[in-house]
Amino acid sequence: MGRIGFTTTIPVEMILAAGKVPVDLNNLFINADRPQELVDQAEEEGYPRNICGWIKGIYSVALQLPDMEALVAVMQGDCSNTQALVETLVMQGIKTIPFAYPFDRDPDMLRLQMEKLRQEMGVTWEQVEEVRQELAGTRELLRELDELTWKHNLVSGFENHYYQVSATDFNQDPEAFTRELERFVDEVKSRAPFRQEIRLAYIGVPPIVKDLYQYLESQGARVVYNEIQRQFAMPFNATDLVEQYLLYTYPYGAFARLDDILVEIEKRNVDGVIHYVQTFCFRQIEDIIFRSRIKKPFLTLEGDKPGYLDAHTRMRVEAFLRMLASVKGNK
Repeated sequence: MGRIGFTTTIPVEMILAAGKVPVDLNNLFINADRPQELVDQAEEEGYPRNICGWIKGIYSVALQLPDMEALVAVMQGDCSNTQALVETLVMQGIKTIPFAYPFDRDPDMLRLQMEKLRQEMGVTWEQVEEVRQELAGTRELLRELDELTWKHNLVSGFENHYYQVSATDFNQDPEAFTRELERFVDEVKSRAPFRQEIRLAYIGVPPIVKDLYQYLESQGARVVYNEIQRQFAMPFNATDLVEQYLLYTYPYGAFARLDDILVEIEKRNVDGVIHYVQTFCFRQIEDIIFRSRIKKPFLTLEGDKPGYLDAHTRMRVEAFLRMLASVKGNK
């Protein structure tokens, strides 16, 4: 069974309908034994130092992935460096399939992009819808896991992150992923609730550093809302595939994301917001918008390469949490 790689979330239902294995190259990169070596490999081959670490990791992973029949590259709605990434992979003989999310969220344009991908995969719309329905139960489990996180305090911020971010490709095996998720959801229901008093929202792309969630919890805080990871899980009640990927906010800019963020941070009784930005990413500019529109205590953290939080970042996190604890104690 051949593999179809991709650079960010795409209509994975089409890959599964074709009987192929979906592979999110981001997940392969960050979960590698030595992800920094993948970044180093790309730099040794000529990638500039001042290019996002995720792009360099994806490049190296794509070259090493066995049985990859093609790479679906999201050319609009994700990373501004994807075009150059694709060009260097084409030079290495990798077949690429472009996909684009329309910036204006136009449903007809999105359907056209899906139609092109459907034809590339050689499947019918009926086959795709059948897979979408099969995944509905898994997505419902992910909604339940998210509720167990913020409403019942039974799931850690990292666990919430892990299962939702894995929904981009269902760890390359939807059936096995669903079984694992079912066991986890059942097990956590017998836990004692977490007792961290400070409730945080995490917005922005998933972190390239490994220990952010664990460090926050060691300091008396817990993430109860992972913005983009939740979007990857697609917790929507959509009538068809086009609507499902129109409701998915990440590709459509800061204001589309704000609609979701503002609702969720109020619903989840969040005390403060951490906005993670990736070094050398154009999305850092969007921090201006989020800071102006989100009326909660706000901390921007920047990550560069795979590894652990540095001392300076830990100090900034500690100061932010002390401030939140002071505010909370004075209410």
